[in-house]
Amino acid sequence: MKKRLLIWIIGLFAAFAAHAQVADKPLVQFTGITYNADSAKVIVPYVSITNLSNKKSVIIANYKGYFSFVAHERDTLLFTAVGFAPQELVIPMAVANKSYTVQVLMKPQVINLPAFHMFPWATTDEFKKDFLTMKLADDDLENARKNLSRNSLASLGSSLPRDANEIQSAVAQDMHNRIQNSHSLIPNPLLNPIAWGTLIKQIADGDKSRTGN
Repeated sequence: MKKRLLIWIIGLFAAFAAHAQVADKPLVQFTGITYNADSAKVIVPYVSITNLSNKKSVIIANYKGYFSFVAHERDTLLFTAVGFAPQELVIPMAVANKSYTVQVLMKPQVINLPAFHMFPWATTDEFKKDFLTMKLADDDLENARKNLSRNSLASLGSSLPRDANEIQSAVAQDMHNRIQNSHSLIPNPLLNPIAWGTLIKQIADGDKSRTGN
């Protein structure tokens, strides 16, 4: 019981001594602006300022990086902000006019987080099911075969516009035909007996092939 009482008295005296020590330190109006250390023209807003010497009280700088509050001489202040390294500052002794103004330079800090992988399967059974039913994509050779097939080329030929070479060839062929027939009548395929004979023969051959089948 006596030991507990003695410890309590010692603690009480220590608290009074610490309070008296803090009270003995003169008050200072601490004012400043927080800047980016890489560029003195860039302001770091909303920096947290923790007074480590006064019950870790916290003050927040405004959106312009400005702060002003009352502290004591020899107080240790910790400046922290997201994306910047912590910066400590100690208010010196014997401050003139009880006012201390500083420019705090915050050094940017890059934090590399560990890689995080997300998978769409909740269980290994779902993974096995999707893996077994997975449809593999075609390789380059199979894609080339599909692109060069008759149906693919016919579809592209009917949907894609003619390029410059095709248009030039068609214009040159039309000019050649006009020059060739400039001193004669333009032939009409409907009046060509050879063409009619060829058409009749094709029709007859088609009937024979169907009859044979």
